[in-house]
Amino acid sequence: MLLRSFGQTVEHCAQTLFLFTKADITTTVVPITLFATVAAPVCNIKHALHAIGWIWLHLLQFDVANQVVNPDEDKANKSTRPLPAGRITLRNAIYLRWALIPICLVASATYSIQTFGASMAVAGLTIWYNELEAHSHWSSKNVMTAVGFASFELGGTLVAGCDRSRLESTGALAIALSTCVFITTLHAQDFKDEEGDRLIGRKTLPIVFPSLSRASIMIGLPLWSICLSLVWGMDWLSTFVFVAFALLVGSRFATCTTVQGYRVSCKLYSLWFSLVHLLPGYWRYYHEAQSCIISQ
Repeated sequence: MLLRSFGQTVEHCAQTLFLFTKADITTTVVPITLFATVAAPVCNIKHALHAIGWIWLHLLQFDVANQVVNPDEDKANKSTRPLPAGRITLRNAIYLRWALIPICLVASATYSIQTFGASMAVAGLTIWYNELEAHSHWSSKNVMTAVGFASFELGGTLVAGCDRSRLESTGALAIALSTCVFITTLHAQDFKDEEGDRLIGRKTLPIVFPSLSRASIMIGLPLWSICLSLVWGMDWLSTFVFVAFALLVGSRFATCTTVQGYRVSCKLYSLWFSLVHLLPGYWRYYHEAQSCIISQ
């Protein structure tokens, strides 16, 4: 009986931790893991698994911090999250939030001082974004989120790589480009949350400039697709498909303006962004291989 009770407690805790991050698995864990495995590059499957663990653990740190700052927001937008669902008290969630900082730092220090630095960046930016309310206005929100995302990419790529103390030039370029893409398009994720954001007074780009923000996504995704296709040396057919998909996703934000429509569009945007994260792999495993064949 005692063993069964212990098992149920462990299962409850594991599910609670997962639910803190569930909404961001497709928007953060999946694209950054894909990115890390192609930008590193991976020389050992264990390194890839470690990268997934590092990314998820730091996502947990950010998500718990984000959800304890404005618990009322989730009552309107995401009632199945641990706090509004009553799976954990606000007090215990706050304890967990601050305990995760040293846990993440210690875990990162076991890889390299560079990975420890990436973890420090995530911790500092998380405090700035949540406790210091950088999330309250679209300008600071976009910049802080993009830089934080770059810190996730840096840490994940270092952990996934053969040498966990440095980045190759391809990885460094990929992180720089990804940061630029994210800072100019990440407001695509804010459309579906307008109701909750208005409730707490958050001034996201879709709320402040609704028409401009929709137009920026509709135009920005295809333009970035063309630019990235050129940078990573994609063939014309792959470029056509990639740009066509970007046009489809971008046009949805301008035409499908219901909450459900935005949710579907956001998922498609996450898929597009995941493809963006795979492009360094195209360069590394296809373009360079083709160049070698031609040179021979």
